[in-house]
Formats: sequence, structure tokens, C-alpha cells
Amino acid sequence: MKKASKVLALVLALCMIASLCACGSASTSAASTTTEAAAATEAPAATEAPSTTEETTVQEATAEGASVDNDLVIALEGAVGTLDPQNYSDTNSITAASGIYEPLVTFDDDRNIVGLLAEDWTISEDGLTYTFNLKQGVKFQDGTDFNADAVVANFDRLLDKDLGLRMTGRWYDGDVARVTVTAADEYTVNMQLTQGWSSFLNVLTLFYIMSPSAIEEYGNDIMYNPCGTGPYKLDEWVENEKVVLVPNEEYWGTVPTVDSVTILSVPEAGTRTAGLQTGEYDVVYPMTADQIAAVSGDENITITSTPSNIMRYVTLNADVPALSDVRVRQAINYAVDKDAYVAVMYNGYATIADSVFPSTISYYKSHDVYAFDLDKAKSLMEEAGYADGFDLTIWCDNTTQEIKGATFIQQQLSQININVTVVPYDLGSMDADIYVERDQATIQMWYVNWSASNFSADSTVRALLYSGMEPPT
Repeated sequence: MKKASKVLALVLALCMIASLCACGSASTSAASTTTEAAAATEAPAATEAPSTTEETTVQEATAEGASVDNDLVIALEGAVGTLDPQNYSDTNSITAASGIYEPLVTFDDDRNIVGLLAEDWTISEDGLTYTFNLKQGVKFQDGTDFNADAVVANFDRLLDKDLGLRMTGRWYDGDVARVTVTAADEYTVNMQLTQGWSSFLNVLTLFYIMSPSAIEEYGNDIMYNPCGTGPYKLDEWVENEKVVLVPNEEYWGTVPTVDSVTILSVPEAGTRTAGLQTGEYDVVYPMTADQIAAVSGDENITITSTPSNIMRYVTLNADVPALSDVRVRQAINYAVDKDAYVAVMYNGYATIADSVFPSTISYYKSHDVYAFDLDKAKSLMEEAGYADGFDLTIWCDNTTQEIKGATFIQQQLSQININVTVVPYDLGSMDADIYVERDQATIQMWYVNWSASNFSADSTVRALLYSGMEPPT
């Protein structure tokens, strides 16, 4: 989409280098963009790339001042993994799904929670009963009515553990579902919680509603046949390559004015930048810090930055014999120069993580971090009986920036005689090895990131540190 004035959002994945904190015992999932945490990861021991970073918006103008076409092209670092909003684990999938589906509530520009498919709602005095009055006259893209029964059908599917959906675990405490959903009448839904859940409305901002007719017809194949109430509908999906959305002409709100939105998987950072400069791409994500110089001199491109909710880290699997020793995990933390990481990976467009989630998330609190101390790291390795080191593998996405980050960790750990092999993965292949039962997990380290898209502390801590989240979701 080559336009006279086109806004190109270049989001820097300037995340947070975390303090590689490895704690002891609970199995957790750690997280990420993209992907979330690995099975049987004890303690998301992370080198996180800090909280980040910056969202960069680029505006480009042509001398002619005339739009050549009306198609928006977005180039992402990774692929869209699924269009099933109850079974995704990566931000790219959320991005694509958010055009097709809608939740009951959403965030406004000031991050206040406001109604979308819900007109309004009330909360009981004890905080356990939420009653939603639904918007009327809304239809799904297949013509099915949106109503209370549709909301109930979506929760029935989500809470069915036999379906193996990745989002299901977050709605359970052990074997007990955290919510019961019933239709009070055609356009009123009651949600009864088993206990207080302060971030419940935040969580609902990502609970996208699917057509109950499509759920019944396609089952888990709804990922290939998405059907929501949103402003776009699926036109084409070539797995690991592209998703093409077109306007939903029957949309209940304002129908989009673009002819199409194409979301491409473009792993190579230089290719994304080149496509931005030539006008082949309208939006690129992320614009890596080392590519900014390539566009910053262009008078037609303006870059602005804002803090992000993305945290970068390394997950350690404490079931690996060497990593089961807390002294080894501490040594790994001390051996990583986080200041150097920020400089090498993000040209300074990042901050060192000093918490398990970034400062943009509710209830953030700063903690002490592991300072870079190579002598201390070597001493701990010797004390643990590993002065001569050992071999490990580190998994990462098969993209320029991810491989660069994993290689940085490889180089840092070589200083304490840990020989790390970098193993790049395509999204689909990694999912097959990540989302497994603990006794089947072969992962040792994972270079990954996490973003709490609903901006709640619970969605980070529960997803990454709660022992019940195994296998990870």
C-alpha cells in the first residue's frame, strides 16, 4: 500500500533483559512472543531483555501525494501460528485474530477497560458475580446471531479439558474451573467466579468470541475457518507465509476502508527494512535497533518510541541434571553481561529487567538484579563441581534477531565453560517440542520473550511461574 502519507508502525522489540533468575522448584511455563514457556521449565530463569522498549511509528510520504493502492501490507518477524483464539500462544496470532474476532470488553487509548460486545456490566458486592448486558443486533460473519448462548458456547469449549486447548489451563485452579458462565436471557450473561480474580476484566479483553455455529461445524479446525464478529474476515492463509484479511462488509461498526490487510512472515530484519524503504511493506514489526540507522536518515520517515510490555529472557529447564543445581543457575545469571546485551542487541533501546514483568504492567515492583560478575560465576561453577563446564542446547525462533540473541548467550556462557549449541526452530516445529508433558520435554534452554497483552500481573505470574501451568500454554 503505497500512500501519500502512510503510517508504518515499526515496533522495536526492545525488551527487558531479565535477571536470569532461576529459583528452585515449581515447574512453570515461561514465556513468550511469541511463544510461551517451555514444558518442565523450572523457574523461568531468564536473561531477559528488558522491559522494553520502544514502539516506533514511522510516517512516510511520497512526492506525488497520491495513493497507489489501498492494500495494507504488514511484515512480521514471525509467522501467524493459528487463527483459533483459544489455542494460540504467540503475539502474531493474537494480532491476526484481533481483526476477525472481538471480546466483550477492550482497552481504550488510555488503557481503561470499556465495553465492546458488552454494552455494560455490573459486579456483585463480593466480587464473584459479573453480569454482562450484551450488544444487540450483532451477527457473526456466517450470519449467526451474537447473543448470550454464543458466549456460553465459547466458554463451554474453552473449559473442555479434553480438547487440549492452550488457553484452557489459565481458566483452572487445579481441576476446578475458575468461572461458570450461564445465560440469564437472550442478551444477558452471568459469570460466577469460584474466588476473587482482580484481573478478570483484563483477561476478558483477550477472550475473543467465535461463532457457535462454526465451533459446532469445524471443531478444532476452526483455526482454518475463523468466524467472528470483527471488522475483517479471512480471505487466504498460507501457513508460515501469509494471512490475508478483507473487510467484513456486514460489520456492525465502522467498516474498514482498506481493500485488504496482508500479514507476511519475513524473518530477515534486513529484508523487512528494505521492503519498508521501497514501499513493498507498509508496516514492519519489529524494527530491530540495528536497522534504525538504515531509515533514520530518510526525511520521509519519522521514528517515535514508547515503552513496551515485552520482556526478553532465557528459560532454564531445571530437570536437566546440571541445571537442577541452583549454584549453576546462579552462575549463568552472573555470567551474562546485561549491559552489553542491551548495547549489542538493542543499541541501548532497552532496560535491564528488574522484575518478572515490565514496569508497564500493573503492580510492577523493582527488585535487585544479578550484576555481571564473571569471577563469582566461575566460583559457583567450581563449587557445584562443574569447573570444566558441560554442554547445553538453546532453542530460539529461526529469525535474524532471535538467532543473534541466542548466539550472544552462547558467547557469554562460554566464559564459564558451558558449551552452548544454538538450535533455531520454525514456529510449528518448536510448538511440537515445547507443548509436551514434563517427562517428554527435551528442552534445555529457550531464548524467548513474553508480553502480558492484557497488562495484568496475574497473566504473567500465572502463565510463567504457577506450577499448575504444565505443560505450558
